[in-house]
Amino acid sequence: MMVKVRAVGKEREEMKRMADIFRGRIIDVTEKSYTIELTGDQTKNDAFLEAIDRGSILETVRTGASGIGRGERILRV
Repeated sequence: MMVKVRAVGKEREEMKRMADIFRGRIIDVTEKSYTIELTGDQTKNDAFLEAIDRGSILETVRTGASGIGRGERILRV
């Protein structure tokens, strides 16, 4: 899941802390926002969204399970 959140003033440090707690990565930074990448099951991602202020969420992108083989291996479904 990727979530773009408002991150201005005191919110910046709080959003960074929440991303760290949920083992997310901040993949884009602007003066007013962070884009956070989270991987995990639906329960974990939902818990992150519940833990942050709903008014801070600007955009959310989610997908189902996905994967790709490592190296020369090919993942077949």
